Amino acid sequence: MRIRRILAAVIATAALAGLGLTGAATATAQGAASYVTPSECKQGGGTPDLTENRCKGGTHDGQPVD
Repeated sequence: MRIRRILAAVIATAALAGLGLTGAATATAQGAASYVTPSECKQGGGTPDLTENRCKGGTHDGQPVD
């Protein structure tokens, strides 16, 4: 009986760890940088740098400009 309890605890821990890894992968995918327009960059307080295609400063700092 003790072995069954230990085995159940191990399985439950593995299942919860798997959910944690799945959640982390989802969060990473959602956090991917999205493109902003030059006007969105300006509205966010930044300056569009069209030579590097990046927004410099503001709320969209470092995001690609399209």
